[in-house]
Amino acid sequence: MKKSLVALLVLGMCVTASQIALAEPHLGLQSAGVQVGMVNPENLDATFGVGGFADWGTLTPNIRLTSHLDYWSKSEGIPATGKVTLRDVALTMRTQYMIPVSSEKFQPYVGLGMGLHFLNAKAELAGFPDASDGTTKVGFDFGGGFAAPLNPKMDLQADTWYGVVDGFNQLSLKGGLAFKIGS
Repeated sequence: MKKSLVALLVLGMCVTASQIALAEPHLGLQSAGVQVGMVNPENLDATFGVGGFADWGTLTPNIRLTSHLDYWSKSEGIPATGKVTLRDVALTMRTQYMIPVSSEKFQPYVGLGMGLHFLNAKAELAGFPDASDGTTKVGFDFGGGFAAPLNPKMDLQADTWYGVVDGFNQLSLKGGLAFKIGS
């Protein structure tokens, strides 16, 4: 039974790999854009987030490769003593599965990704020197969204992503514009 299961698994992987190999990737910068929205870091109140992204084309007809640079910062006051500020600059790569739909005006997708999060914490307390600490952590993103063409050169994009980062898990809801390159 185990040998049959292993043989079936190997056969399935070979068939999948051959389909991907035959799919003709179409890589190269397709569009670039900006996003703004809300980020809700774990154990903190929601805050404003901004970002930029690039669409690097398709690995297969329905799988797209994107890169993202995102930023958020949140300050919390400490009554009568000062404040603490936390921030995250994230550089991530994501794959997006473009869900087949019949509409040309609405393209939903789901995806996952991985990247680096440059985290920083700064404390400003009355009577003490300012203190700050930074660390770099690997994070994993899971999410989805949609793109809707506004005109031949620009798409509206909206998405929701959940980032799993040790100690700084975060949910983001953002919208933005993608400007097509060479269209």
